[in-house]
Amino acid sequence: MFPQQLNDTRAFEIAKALLDGFNRHYRLFRETSAAAKQRFEAADWAGQQRAQRERIVYYDLRVQEAVERLRSEFRAHELPMDVWHQVKLHYIGLLTNHLQPELAETFFNSVTTKILHRSYFHNDFIFVRPAISTEYIENDEPGSLPTFRVYYPTRDSLRETLHRIVTNFQLQREFDDLDRDVDLVLQAVDREFGDMRIRTNFQVQVLSSLFFRNKGAYIVGKFINGYREIPFSLPILHDERGRLYIDAALFGEDQLQKLFSFARAYFMVEMEVPAAYVHFLRSLMPHKPRSEIYNALGLHKQGKNLFYRDFLFHLRHSSDKFRIAPGIKGMVMLVFDLPSFPYVFKVIKDFFPPQKDTTREQIQAKYRLVKQHDRVGRMADTLEYSNVAFPFERFEEDLVQELLHYCPSQVEISDRDGDGQVELIIRHVYIERRMIPLNIYLQEATPGQVEQAVIEYGNAIKDLVAANIFPGDMLWKNFGVTRHDKVVFYDYDEIEYLTDCNFRRVPPAPNEEVEMSGEIWYPVGPRDIFPETFGPFLLGNEKVRDVFMRHHADLLDPEFWQGHKERILAGHMHDVFPYDTCHRFRVRERTAPAERPVDEPVVP
Repeated sequence: MFPQQLNDTRAFEIAKALLDGFNRHYRLFRETSAAAKQRFEAADWAGQQRAQRERIVYYDLRVQEAVERLRSEFRAHELPMDVWHQVKLHYIGLLTNHLQPELAETFFNSVTTKILHRSYFHNDFIFVRPAISTEYIENDEPGSLPTFRVYYPTRDSLRETLHRIVTNFQLQREFDDLDRDVDLVLQAVDREFGDMRIRTNFQVQVLSSLFFRNKGAYIVGKFINGYREIPFSLPILHDERGRLYIDAALFGEDQLQKLFSFARAYFMVEMEVPAAYVHFLRSLMPHKPRSEIYNALGLHKQGKNLFYRDFLFHLRHSSDKFRIAPGIKGMVMLVFDLPSFPYVFKVIKDFFPPQKDTTREQIQAKYRLVKQHDRVGRMADTLEYSNVAFPFERFEEDLVQELLHYCPSQVEISDRDGDGQVELIIRHVYIERRMIPLNIYLQEATPGQVEQAVIEYGNAIKDLVAANIFPGDMLWKNFGVTRHDKVVFYDYDEIEYLTDCNFRRVPPAPNEEVEMSGEIWYPVGPRDIFPETFGPFLLGNEKVRDVFMRHHADLLDPEFWQGHKERILAGHMHDVFPYDTCHRFRVRERTAPAERPVDEPVVP
């Protein structure tokens, strides 16, 4: 029950301190995101990647600052429940005209759950459901930017409108030939619209901020022609002379879904009202969960919060049971899923077989590396949770036994609230998008699908190499196939930076007897890699081997790996594009021969 009156002066001061902590967080978040424009203009690619990594940890730092302040100034961990009731009510009042209320509510949850005992985690103390609506929020202050700009071209003026859309972003670097690029976009628009007559209410709506990631800036918007809406994005890149050009015109939900994929790094976007950006992006990608859109915008804690709400809602409206995930069992992770829910749950085991020389801490460090690194569309994003309570009756018996056997330190079964509802609590779990394991996909694929999947597998490895990642265990079972038929890596316990590895040739055996013995006759350092030895583990299937050797034989050559390592150490950053070659405008002088679109082989 909430108190009848707000009579404790500490409650308001605590609520205000909490909001001060959030406001500081979002101010720093916005400043870093806004500075992406200057980094793009300066071609500061290393700075862009560094800022992307550093921004991810901002939230946890600000949460810890708020926790320490509340404990030291207010002895918050000793306050009675009645005071915390009042804190939440005051906080709701402070959010009435706030421009990021949903983010502030999540921040409140993050701080209070670090202070309060877990038995308090229910509706009275945290925001299980949002208290403040995010519908139609806009900053009405004079001089503030609207969420999106609207243009009303006629057929004759569409070219001028496209030109104005680009120049309105006021990029401080010269275009190589903007008139040429606008003509190419206009041709693509004409192909997309066909001979459809432009109606009286023809509009172009464009989000007011550019989306920055790695070496690209993206215009995002939609064409509205009568009752038809067509999402679009225009990627802007630097050419080899440092001038700007529009590289492609992407249309439709599927292309936008690839651009905002869960397997890619987060965007840098200057947003005053993030909920308005999410609302606009949902109109472009109605099948993409709001949680994944928040993630893509760099607001991964909000995405994590929304995902958990969606998960609890799904549990209430389903009846199937958690099971051991299909496929080959992992040596490091115990993986389970809920058949009706498109995600998998991964728990680090308490012990590993001898060939896995690792620790829980090292595995967690690998997952943090992936979270902060450029995932180039080839590594799945992971949500990390602590002390997750599942209804015990929803678990199959063999899964419970596996958890108790392999992960006893991570599992607790109890009626913690004393209400007769037994829960299975997992102390630490990772959650990822479910994909078809590549080894299973290959078993059931047609010859054409096998060829495409093997080509994609090699491209996935080469994209990871371009991002300075050596995947370690490259077995087919550690890769998955998405609904867009993209191959994505998802087993991170053996990944290393490419630049930390030593790629060597296998030295000749001293004699035939030693060579035939099966024993290693040469010294091997802790990070020595011998690409020639990959074949026996990967290419037992003759059909797979044939496709692999035609398209990716260079992956068995140490020179391929060493060459990329040397280029990365020299400061080169590869381009890996989030769209297919067929969408790129073909202009010879702007195509860098040593860099590749996502679906073409790397030139070593």
